[in-house]
Amino acid sequence: MKYFSLPAAVLLGTAAMATQAQTAQDTLLVTATRTAQTADQALASVTVIERDEIERKQAQTVTDLLRQTPGITVTNNGGRGKQTSIFMRGTNSDHVLVLIDGIKQGSATLGSVAFEHLTPDQIERIEVVRGPRSSLYGSEAIGGVIQIFTRKGSDGLKPRFSVGAGSNDSREVALGVSGGNGQGWYNLSVSDYTTDGFDAKEGTEADDDGYDNRSYALSGGYRFNEVAEAELFWTRNTGDSEFDGSFQNESSTRLQTLGGTLRLDLAENWQVEARVGRSQDEGDNYLNGTWVSNFDTQRDTLSLQSSHQFSAHSQFVWGVDYQDEEIASASNHYAVSSRDNTGAFGLYQLYMGAHDIALSLRHDDNEQFGGETTGSLAWGVALPHNLRLTASYGTAFRAPTFNDLYWPGSGNPDLQPEESDTLELGLSGDHAGIHWAANLYQTDIDNMIAWAPAPTAADPWRWTPMNVDNARIRGLELTAATRFADWDISTGLDLLDPKDRETDEILKRRPRKVFTLAADRDFGGYALGGTLQAVGKRKDRDWMSGYTVVDLRGSYALSRDWSLKAKVENLLDEDYQTARGYNQPDRTYWLSLHYAP
Repeated sequence: MKYFSLPAAVLLGTAAMATQAQTAQDTLLVTATRTAQTADQALASVTVIERDEIERKQAQTVTDLLRQTPGITVTNNGGRGKQTSIFMRGTNSDHVLVLIDGIKQGSATLGSVAFEHLTPDQIERIEVVRGPRSSLYGSEAIGGVIQIFTRKGSDGLKPRFSVGAGSNDSREVALGVSGGNGQGWYNLSVSDYTTDGFDAKEGTEADDDGYDNRSYALSGGYRFNEVAEAELFWTRNTGDSEFDGSFQNESSTRLQTLGGTLRLDLAENWQVEARVGRSQDEGDNYLNGTWVSNFDTQRDTLSLQSSHQFSAHSQFVWGVDYQDEEIASASNHYAVSSRDNTGAFGLYQLYMGAHDIALSLRHDDNEQFGGETTGSLAWGVALPHNLRLTASYGTAFRAPTFNDLYWPGSGNPDLQPEESDTLELGLSGDHAGIHWAANLYQTDIDNMIAWAPAPTAADPWRWTPMNVDNARIRGLELTAATRFADWDISTGLDLLDPKDRETDEILKRRPRKVFTLAADRDFGGYALGGTLQAVGKRKDRDWMSGYTVVDLRGSYALSRDWSLKAKVENLLDEDYQTARGYNQPDRTYWLSLHYAP
C-alpha cells in the first residue's frame, strides 16, 4: 500500500470511536512534575506505557513502543541495532530528555540517546511527557521527556523465562527473577538477542547487516522504617552492529547506568529525596574488523529534592541538580574534555476547586556558556459535561554538545544554547465510555545550531556549527480510547507543520501526518490484536513517499504458567524507508514461548 488518504484515516478513526491509547485517569506518574500525581491531575500531555501493554504488543525494542505514541516520530537506519532517532513534536532528535530511573542518559559528544540498544525486557513502564520541561530538568527538554522505569519486585518469588525465533535468523532468550516481602524487593533481568539482519543500505554492498545485543538489569530496594527507604539500580546494554560504510562498517556500543535513591518521609507533609547516578555511553568503531575510533562519555549526576504538601490545595517542590560530564577519545583530541552544570528549581502547585495552577522556575549555571533561566506556567479548569481545558506556556533550552563546541578542526566554542518557547492549549473529556483529548501547540526555537561556512585563510572551505537557524513548529494531537464489543480500541492522529523560519522549508525527517489505530481483545485462553500506522510523506534531501504498516499479534495460554505468542510485522510487505537510503524490514515473523508463574 503506497498511498494513504488522511480523510480516510479520520473517517476510520471516527468509526472506531477512538484514538491512540491514553493512560487511565487514575494511573500514577512522576515525570511531569517530579512528584507523584494521577494522570487527570497532570497539566501536560502525557502517555504511560505499562508492563502489560509491553507484553500484549510483544514489543522487542523500545522504539517499537515509542513509534506508536502520540507526538513521536522514529527514524531508523536499516533495522534493529542501527542508528535510531526520536523526534518529539517536530523538534530535533537531541531535543528530547531521556531518563532511566531518574538518571539522565545520552552521549555527551553526539547529544543523542542510542535507543536502538535498549530492550523492553528490562522495563516496567515508560512515561512520555510532551512539551517543554527545562524548568524542572534543565537542558534538552525542548520537545519533552521520556522516562524509563526498570522492573521491580513484589511479594514472593517470581521467576520468568522466554525464548523466541523469527525472520532473518533472529533469536532471543530472556531470563529474570523478582521478589520481595513487606520491607524489601529485588529484580534481575538478563537477555540475549542476535539476528543476521538484512541489507540495511540501498545502493551499496549487497549483504546482510547483523546485530547482537546483550542486556542486564539488577535492582533492589529496602524500607528501613516509616521514615527511610533506599533503592539501588544498575542496567547495562551492549550492542554489536554491522552496517555499510566506507570509513567504518562495524560498531560496538556499551550503555550503562548505575544509581541509587534515598527517600526520607520527615513528616506527614514533607518528603526529601536524594539521588546519585552515573550513566556511560561508550563506543568503538571498526572497518572490516580493524579498530578506527572510539568515543566514551560519562555523566555523573547528583540531585536533592524537597517536597512540601502545605495542604490538600497546595504543594511546593524545590531542589538542586548537579551534573559533571567527561569525554575520552583515543582517536580524536578535544580541546576541552569535561564540564559541569548546577541547576536550582522550584515548582508551586495550587488546587482551587475546578482550577489547577502550576508555576515552575529554574536557573542553570553551566561551566561552558554561563547561566540559563527557564520557566513555565500551566492552568487547568474542569468544565461542565465532563470536559477539561488546559493552557500552558513554557521555555526550554539545549546546551551545545562537545562535538558542537570542540570537534577537532571545526568545533565552535562560542556557541550559545538553543532556546525555545511553547504555547499549548488542550481539551479533553470522557463521554459514553470514550476518553479523548486534543492538544494544539506552537514551539518557536531560536539559536538553532547548524553547520555554516566559516572560511579562514588556512582553510577557505571550512564549515563549523553556528547559531544560525530558527524554527516554528505548529501541531495538533488528537487522542482517544474506548472499549467496544469487548475490543480495546485506540487510535491517534498527529498533524504537524515544522518550518525553518529562515528558509520557510519543512524541517527534515518530520512527517506532516501520522495516524495510528490499534485493537486488542482477550478471549480468555487466547488473545488477538493488531496495529495499523499510516505515516505521511516527509522531506529528507527530497520528498519521501508516505507508507502504511500493519502488524498482527496473538497469544495462546498453554497452561496457567506457559503461553505461546506469535506476531507478523509489516503484514502487507510494504517497501518503505524512514531515512533516505536506508531500508526497513520486509514482512517478518516471530514466535516465542513464555513462562511466568
